[in-house]
Amino acid sequence: MATASPDPLTTEFVGRRWPLLWLALRTGGLTVLTFGLYRFWMKTRLRRWYWSAIRPGGHPLEYVGDPFEKLLGFLIAVVFLAFYIGIVNLVLMFASFALFHGNVAAYALSFVGVMPLWFYARYRARRYVLARTRWRGLRFGLEPGAWGYAGRAMMHWLLTVFSLGLLLPRMTFALEKYRTDRTFFGTERFEQGGRWTMLYRAMRPLFVAAILLLVSITVFMTTNDPLPTILLGGLGGLLFVYGIVHYRVESLRLLTQEKRLSGVRLSLVASPMRVFWIMSIGYVLAVLSILLPGGILGYLVIALQFANEAPQASGIGLLRSLPHWVLITLSAMLYFSVFLIWSAVTHVFITLPTLRHYAQRLQVLHPQALSGIHQRPRDAAEQAEGFAEALDVGASL
Repeated sequence: MATASPDPLTTEFVGRRWPLLWLALRTGGLTVLTFGLYRFWMKTRLRRWYWSAIRPGGHPLEYVGDPFEKLLGFLIAVVFLAFYIGIVNLVLMFASFALFHGNVAAYALSFVGVMPLWFYARYRARRYVLARTRWRGLRFGLEPGAWGYAGRAMMHWLLTVFSLGLLLPRMTFALEKYRTDRTFFGTERFEQGGRWTMLYRAMRPLFVAAILLLVSITVFMTTNDPLPTILLGGLGGLLFVYGIVHYRVESLRLLTQEKRLSGVRLSLVASPMRVFWIMSIGYVLAVLSILLPGGILGYLVIALQFANEAPQASGIGLLRSLPHWVLITLSAMLYFSVFLIWSAVTHVFITLPTLRHYAQRLQVLHPQALSGIHQRPRDAAEQAEGFAEALDVGASL
């Protein structure tokens, strides 16, 4: 008699908005007061909060990263990047003036020269985060291979650009497969299945948006009537923005359901439209939240400039009567408060609901195979996320 397969493990998300808002504001404020030094502790505390809120099968994820590892890795990365960028830019600038009698070529080649480091930093950041993440007491891990990832990423980006985006699914699949096939949970290795062509279904809104934009351009060139061009172009632009979100969510869903781990499979039923609305409403709220401090800062800067040019007509005698250091302090406080509020609001209204949506739609299929997985050795992950911090590659979570 066949044995019934155990029920899949569902994922809970127990995080709430207001504790996260208080944590983000408090740690962000300490980061400002310490001139950025506390940000390594801020990221660590935020990750621990998010990780503990995600509970597959009722077991919370654990993040055991050390802020001192991040700080040391950042300092090492800054020294390396200062030397690399300084020497490379000096050579490129000399060659640009010698060959092209200008600096445009030097800036372009300098940007291209930094791109491999950007991909390298993203892989190293992922490796560190996985090495410091545990579930059910078992560590995750990622094999070394940052330079291999950077080389493949550069090649696929060039192919995607030259194909006008038609090979985007190939790049997405190839880079995800490279990372997934080197990822471990305990002693078992993940495997990315499927084919890159399956991701074309995630690009349907982008194809429709491209057609609408081409039609709007054609209509304008043939009729010179701006109204249909504006309507079709606006619709195509809106659909293009949605298409980007749709592609990210749908490609993640398709890739997730093709992952394997020693008989274990994953299922993710995420909604692109839901994520799109979360991001749309979240960014609107973030913009509204910084209008007051941003408006005051803008008025202060413009008014002071106007006062220097026409002090009799400015009408800001009170501001001009304040000591210079008070104005500088007030401007700095308003400037940093804009970023602090933006970061806290986006955490609460974008990152949290997006992670909650993903977590609650994630299931672990055939969980009985997890019992055969054992602990893996601790990965030192030298330099932590130093390059990601120094290059600000957007890999904070």
